[in-house]
Amino acid sequence: MAEHMAEYYSGLSVDNTLTFQVALVIGFLAVIACAAGILFQMSKWGYGSAGYGKNGQGGSIGAFLKLFLSQTFSKEHEQGVLTTFVMDILLQRRILKRSVLRWVMHITIFWGWIMLFLFSMGIFVVELLSKAGIYHAEVHPLVENFPLIVTLNSVFGYVLLVGVLIAIARRLFIKEVRDGNTFYDTFLIWGLFVIVITGFISEGIRYAGTEYATALTDFWSLGISNTASPPAALFHVVISLLFCVAMIPFTKYIHIIATPLSILAKGGGE
Repeated sequence: MAEHMAEYYSGLSVDNTLTFQVALVIGFLAVIACAAGILFQMSKWGYGSAGYGKNGQGGSIGAFLKLFLSQTFSKEHEQGVLTTFVMDILLQRRILKRSVLRWVMHITIFWGWIMLFLFSMGIFVVELLSKAGIYHAEVHPLVENFPLIVTLNSVFGYVLLVGVLIAIARRLFIKEVRDGNTFYDTFLIWGLFVIVITGFISEGIRYAGTEYATALTDFWSLGISNTASPPAALFHVVISLLFCVAMIPFTKYIHIIATPLSILAKGGGE
C-alpha cells in the first residue's frame, strides 16, 4: 500500500514505466545543464571586479572559490557568517526594511521554491530506489509519513503561488514596477505561474475519484479523470525541470544563487 502511494504521489504508475523513464532522463539532463551552467558562471565570477582580476588571477572556478571564501570569512565584517546566513539570506531582513510587500513576495517565492524542490527530490529518490530494488518504499520514512509530506508539499505550493501572484500584481498595478518591466521579466514570472498552476492541476487529477480526494483537489482536477494522471504529471515535471532547474544559470533566476553568495561575501548587515 505504501509503495502504491509513493507511485501514486508522482502520478507515475508501474503501468507507465516509459513515462517514468522519460522523466528520469529529462531530470538528469536538467541537473547536468544546471550544474554545468553554474560552474560556467563561477568561472566568470572568478575574475572578480576589475581590481580582483589583476595579476593574471581569476577566470577559474578555483579562483572564484578562493576569492569567495577569503571575503566571506574576512575579519573586517561586522557580523559573523551564521548571522548573515540566517538574517540576510534565510529571513531577508534587508528587503523587509525597504518594503513589506516586496519582502512577502521574495520570501514566499524563495521558501516555496526551495521546499518544493526538496520535497520533489525526496519523493523522486524514494521512487528511484524502489524501482531499482535497493529497498522497499514501505520502510522509507518519506513514504511512512506520506500524509505529512503531501500536506507540506501543498502548503508550500500555495506559499509559492502567493509570491508569484504578488509579483504579477506589482507588475500590473504599480506604475514604477510596470514601467521597468520587460518582456524577459514577464516571461519568467508567467512561466513560473504556469508551473505552479499545472502542479496543482496534475495533483488534482491524480487524486480525482480516489480516497485521497478533497474539495481542493476536486477543484484543481477541472473534472478530468484520474486516468490522465501520468501525462499530466509528466507535463508538469518536464516544464518544471526545464524552467526551474536547467534554465537557472542562464536567466535572471541565477540571482537565487548569486545574491546569497554576494551577501555572504559582503558580510550582510544593514
